[in-house]
Amino acid sequence: MSSIKIMKSGLSALLARACIVTVCILCASQVYAADNESIITLWDSVKAPAPVALKAVSLDPEETAFLILDIEELTCNSGRRPRCVASVSGIKKFLERARSEKVVVVYSLTSRGTRETILPGVAPMAGEPIVQSSVDKFYNTKLEEILREKGITTVIICGTTAEGAVLHTATGAAMRGFRVVVPVDGMSAADIYAEQYTAWHLLHAPGSRRATTLTSFDMIGF
Repeated sequence: MSSIKIMKSGLSALLARACIVTVCILCASQVYAADNESIITLWDSVKAPAPVALKAVSLDPEETAFLILDIEELTCNSGRRPRCVASVSGIKKFLERARSEKVVVVYSLTSRGTRETILPGVAPMAGEPIVQSSVDKFYNTKLEEILREKGITTVIICGTTAEGAVLHTATGAAMRGFRVVVPVDGMSAADIYAEQYTAWHLLHAPGSRRATTLTSFDMIGF
């Protein structure tokens, strides 16, 4: 009789342990599932981070280039990107200042653009180089060669679209060892979220964060 009680007691203990293990596994599974929800599931719960900090910069004009990316009729018009059109006056004003300081100016075009499609307010002068590529203006162009030959160590990047040409060219410049300065009032996109994301990305992504400064045109000095 005592042996039966002992067996029942042992069985009860075993069942209890099994229940505890089962509960732990279920709890762990629920936690794991919660921690591994896709970004699509969590989309509406995402909160925008705090605004990035803009910093004043003082640059050596002899070692600086101003890159104006894709400010052309196909990409910068009131139908597709009204914020790009609004940015042109600021780009034009800074371009005049950059030229007066003998800063190197380089333009880029999209795959369908031409020199003639660059908007008149910021059109290139004779001798100012133009490269043509997709979002990364270093890809299959002579942009790096142009900058190296002129002794450039810092690039100021403006243009459209923020999440395209600005983001990828800035990252490409940073990964090639250039200092990158991005005036946020000189970059634009069809969707303002893309501008916000690009600003955050440039200051936080491994490829660009150590080399990039976000600023505004009026915070850049020579």
